Amino acid sequence: MSWIDRAILAVSPRRGLERVRAKAKASVLMNYDAASKGRRTYGWKAPASAADAAAGANRSRLRYLSRDMIRNRSLAVRGQNVVTGNVVGTGIMPSVRMDGDADATEAMEVIRDHLLTPAIDAYGVNALPGLQTQVMNAVFGDGEILVRRRMRDLRFEPGLRLPFQVQLLEVDHLDETITSHGKNEVIDGIEYGPTGRAVAYHLFDQHPGDTRRLTKGRFQSTRVPAQQILHIRRIERPGQMRGVPWLAPVMMTLGELSDYQEAQILKQRIASLLAFFVEATEDGEVYGGTELTEVAPGAVVGLKPGQKVTPSQPPAVEGYSEFMREGIRTIATGLGLTYESFGDLTGVNFSSGRMGRMEMDRFIQVWQQQIIIGQFCAGVARWTLEAWPLVRLSQKLPEPPVALEWTAPRRPLIDPSKEISAAVAEIDAGLNSRQRKQREMGLDPDVIARERAEDQAREGAPVTGPAAPKEDDDTTTEEDANDGR
Repeated sequence: MSWIDRAILAVSPRRGLERVRAKAKASVLMNYDAASKGRRTYGWKAPASAADAAAGANRSRLRYLSRDMIRNRSLAVRGQNVVTGNVVGTGIMPSVRMDGDADATEAMEVIRDHLLTPAIDAYGVNALPGLQTQVMNAVFGDGEILVRRRMRDLRFEPGLRLPFQVQLLEVDHLDETITSHGKNEVIDGIEYGPTGRAVAYHLFDQHPGDTRRLTKGRFQSTRVPAQQILHIRRIERPGQMRGVPWLAPVMMTLGELSDYQEAQILKQRIASLLAFFVEATEDGEVYGGTELTEVAPGAVVGLKPGQKVTPSQPPAVEGYSEFMREGIRTIATGLGLTYESFGDLTGVNFSSGRMGRMEMDRFIQVWQQQIIIGQFCAGVARWTLEAWPLVRLSQKLPEPPVALEWTAPRRPLIDPSKEISAAVAEIDAGLNSRQRKQREMGLDPDVIARERAEDQAREGAPVTGPAAPKEDDDTTTEEDANDGR
């Protein structure tokens, strides 16, 4: 403490103690250069915003910009395709887990008939894998998506095995004009109960951006209980209820890189233009242009005395590849992808490719488990098990499964011979189970076990059909030969 601190402490202990504490806190704070305020940190933003308040009213604008970039900028749609293609692929497939030794064949047939056909889609277009692709595309592009359960009366929908369908809704359907419902607070169309949990969603019946229907009347919103809604999004901070487009951290770079690319294309077009300038003669006569309308290879062109031809000097295009490569690396890093996934495999070998894929695969597994499986597939499974007992007797359904398990698609192998040998060695050493390794490779252990049993039964069965010898066959056995001697 300085002599001033000691003097103030002696006169007013309380104010002196506050002064000492404030100086101590400032001393700790200034130990971090990033927390200081000066020339080096000028322009840095550090708002104390809550998770959902960080985007606030700008969330809709971010969503519209993200959609436009995916429509019109190749790098944005490539990032979306890489994320969705790796997370969903051909589809995250369900399997049933039965109670005890109950047969799962009939239950799996019900699952296939309802979930793996367009019967699950309220619009009758996509099966479950197609819906998973739409969900992941929307989470990437919009940051979030709503999935609504639509209960059906099987008397009017005889083709359904279970009495429900799912409807995918963009978050534009949220009625953000409502602020309360009874004692509950409504924020951005989501109604929260006393504990802070979402209890209902206020949804427009039609998409507000559907200009084809604006003339048919005013849009009406409906209160839908939260049990009927799956709100799919990536949650990054505690208390976060809304999602943010995945392009948000790289949107500035993506836009500027696209503008730079367009400028370089224009520059290249200018560079491809070669013009000739003919100077006038000493007496001021201007060249008419008839002899130099075209310059062909090997042409001999005559000029008038005193005339001089000077070619133009188009600008050279330099540094384009290096600049674009570094820009794409920045975008890939911001999305959690590898640079090579954007299509450039220059200088990639097995080791570097595998190391890059290992880091990216970790992100892919997180997105699979926490977004598609943990939120969307788990919600569809819950609705399936809730709907099963409602029509079990009327539809003559088998025993309902205890749970639905989900298997992600197989990750492409960089070097199958090496990676499969490593997997076999891992199982033989007891470091992993066979069924877990099968699931990691995108395979269903129950299906594999059943098919292997069928293969063994087929191989051990007596030969039948065209390969079996017929009774009138002329084949001579060893006993016949001996009898004939």
